[in-house]
Amino acid sequence: MELDELLKKFREYSTQDTTLLEYAWNYASESHHDQKRASGEKYFIHCAAVAEILVDYKMDLETVAAGLLHDVLEDTKIPHETFRKEFGEEIYALVSGVTKIETLKFSSRDEAQAENWRKMILATAKDIRVIVIKLADRLHNMRTLNYMPKEKQLEISHETISLYAPLAQRLGIFQLKSELEDLSFKYLFPDEYQSLLAKVQLRYAMREKLLEDFRTEMENHLAGSNVPHRVLSRAKNLYSIYRKMLRQEKPFEEIQDALGVRIITDSVINCYALLGTVHSVFKPVAGSFTDYIAVPKMNLYQSLHTSVMAGTGEIIEIQIRTEEMHRTSEYGIAAHWRYKLGEKGADRHLDEKLNWLRQWIEWLQDISSPREFIESFKTDLELDQIFIFTPKGEVKPLPVDATPIDYAYAIHSDIGDTCIGAKVNNRMVRLDQPLKSGDICEIITRKNSAPKKDWLGIVKTAGARSRIRKYLREHGLPEQ
Repeated sequence: MELDELLKKFREYSTQDTTLLEYAWNYASESHHDQKRASGEKYFIHCAAVAEILVDYKMDLETVAAGLLHDVLEDTKIPHETFRKEFGEEIYALVSGVTKIETLKFSSRDEAQAENWRKMILATAKDIRVIVIKLADRLHNMRTLNYMPKEKQLEISHETISLYAPLAQRLGIFQLKSELEDLSFKYLFPDEYQSLLAKVQLRYAMREKLLEDFRTEMENHLAGSNVPHRVLSRAKNLYSIYRKMLRQEKPFEEIQDALGVRIITDSVINCYALLGTVHSVFKPVAGSFTDYIAVPKMNLYQSLHTSVMAGTGEIIEIQIRTEEMHRTSEYGIAAHWRYKLGEKGADRHLDEKLNWLRQWIEWLQDISSPREFIESFKTDLELDQIFIFTPKGEVKPLPVDATPIDYAYAIHSDIGDTCIGAKVNNRMVRLDQPLKSGDICEIITRKNSAPKKDWLGIVKTAGARSRIRKYLREHGLPEQ
């Protein structure tokens, strides 16, 4: 990508003055001028590619500039103070947040990796854009991984699929998450990847007519409804199909819903109107409806999900959402940075929407052992969530295998601290019993009761663990 092209794409969505962007381009190009990548290409090509990914996600000027400069502090001899004077505090903070820790000595690779993640998470507590730059950096590295030695390919792919892809999912950046997963899958399980790719392409070719017929029939019925809408085809990413095959212990041929459509409209009320039309025309599959508009996922994702039977007997997954929900589902948190610029019609509630992430980051700061940090981090990034109901019908999303203690702390720290028992679906259960989606949970509390240190071995969420530790510390009790 050339500078003119980058500036043109940036100006399509932003009115910010691009002088700083041009300066960052030239500065990074000069700083890396004698460095090469494993492919033999000039190193700066990577910096430009990261900036292009950030522009595709419509990030603000400071983030794109930091993308161009993200390796300057780590890979060149330019002093931090010089860099800070050249680009100011905001861009310096973003770049130093992305920079890895190379100087510290650790007793194991696990510890070094955990410390890198901890540094990134702490930088993110100050500015969530750090993670978005890090994800763009990792995406381009994965796209060019074929130039690395086999051992390095496996190591980087494993880290990507177990930490970076779930993090992208947690931030709601599904497009990026899917590409990271499929690229990792390609290196970790090359035979399964190639076999599945061939089958998916063949099935898609065979089903293209089916999908076209389905869309036409649906369009005919929706046309009379006067509800504005557009229909998009959707193919699942390979890795999610592979995970489903493993989870259900079925071959690809028996996986029903690898194909689907999205219907995008202009308002929430029209989402439900379109759902009614779809269900009146096509037979819905029992138990397939989920309302993520009324109960959004923790990463801001909203849509109506349903599966219906096409005339040929095939099952097709349908997602119905507004244009804004669609933008959030593609770009996640990245979709909200434009609003920071004070544009007309801006979302003034960005901070509120990001509160769960900041809270989670604060909890993670409480963990001292690097290994435990990584384990807690992975648990809280769990792709699959369960939904637990309060007796009043409110919904609390939790990671799979969460316990009544996790649930108690999810309601309020005081409820967690004074919890002495739990009823699930009106029956008393042990506090270490894993909860299941749809359970109605009621916590029994007693005044002056307190958390027990053995709860640390039971709870799954960073929030619960952090609160228990805080209580033990404040009361001078040992954690071990």
